[in-house]
Amino acid sequence: MKKITMALSLVAVMAVEIQAVTLEDRVKALEEQNTVLTEEILASQSGGFTLVDTEKSYNGLGAAASKVYFSKNPLSIGGYGEMYYANPDNGDDFSDVYRFVTYFGYKFSENVILNAEIEYEHGANAATGGEVVIEFMYLDFLYSNELNFRIGNVLVPMGHIGLRHEPTLFNTVQRPEVEKYLIPTTWGENGALLYGRFNEAGIEYTAGIINALNINNGNTVSASKKWIRNGRQGAASQASFDPAFIGRVDYTGINGLKVGASVYYGGGSNLKNDPANDVSGLTTTMFDVHASYEQGAFSAYGLYTQTNLDGAEKLGSGAVESGSGYYANASYDLGTVMGIDYKIPIFAQYQNYNPVEKTVDGLNEDKYQTEIVTIGMNFFPVDQAVIKADYAMKDVNGEESNVLSLGIGFIF
Repeated sequence: MKKITMALSLVAVMAVEIQAVTLEDRVKALEEQNTVLTEEILASQSGGFTLVDTEKSYNGLGAAASKVYFSKNPLSIGGYGEMYYANPDNGDDFSDVYRFVTYFGYKFSENVILNAEIEYEHGANAATGGEVVIEFMYLDFLYSNELNFRIGNVLVPMGHIGLRHEPTLFNTVQRPEVEKYLIPTTWGENGALLYGRFNEAGIEYTAGIINALNINNGNTVSASKKWIRNGRQGAASQASFDPAFIGRVDYTGINGLKVGASVYYGGGSNLKNDPANDVSGLTTTMFDVHASYEQGAFSAYGLYTQTNLDGAEKLGSGAVESGSGYYANASYDLGTVMGIDYKIPIFAQYQNYNPVEKTVDGLNEDKYQTEIVTIGMNFFPVDQAVIKADYAMKDVNGEESNVLSLGIGFIF
């Protein structure tokens, strides 16, 4: 009897030990699963809501605008902001909360993606020149690395700053004037684009149809420097639609180098909803050649662009026929030289442009001939935020002015 009792006790003890081991394994497995789930949730939230990888770009877009394409969460929220202080030598100093921008992206699936940019300018106070505007809003249909389709209100793929207009991506406090008056950045139009990349060849391309500029405006007739910029239709209510062609090709096969060209071709009078003032026979052609290069502490970017209006004589004897210009920016990161973790690029930028290079009657062609030399530096406390300072020396048709500017910018 004692032997039976001892045997049963041993079996019971072994069973308890086995159960304990099994329970311990189960707890350990559950803890491991919980760790994995927690990491996935944190990664999802970080990818979707808080972090932006400054090294990643999709189809030439800025890092914050690209977030939705790399996010693990269906919903992506990002944006950027910039404000500045300016002290011109020919006027009073002032400051401006220039832009605060929100990006909203949503993945309906891995192949159908919404991306949108809503911009608040100058405090969005309409009484003092502020505004709220949709800069782009489109659906992407992703099929392959080589071929994708985009439809909606799209960023026009011209120039260097147009696609990469986030403040951490250019050195100066203000965007280059060449890409303000000659390439009207930021430029968004209703349209449809095909785009893709051939990795082995190092070629990226974009081509499609967008709404044409309306060059048939008072600025063209009076030969104002804003004749191109004020021709944008953008996201305006019930804007006339006149198809124009846009194309872009970039070569990125050499490490650190991007070189390419863009072209725009379309009618110059986009006033189909105002036939009494519409003018036939106007054609606008715009092109640019652009390049950027990064190697170690050194980086540079710039472009040349030209716009021609055929048929300008139909608008008046003083109308603009063409404008052109170029700029180059070179910088060197002192942080790399000093062996510290902060980026501190010092830079110099040169701009030379004339938005009214040629008029029908040959008059007022030097009025806006502009040359600007800008020197300055940036300080990046983190990769997503920058403090800027620059000094711009400007000559417009012989009239000189200088401006000291300080600014901050950030992306998220």
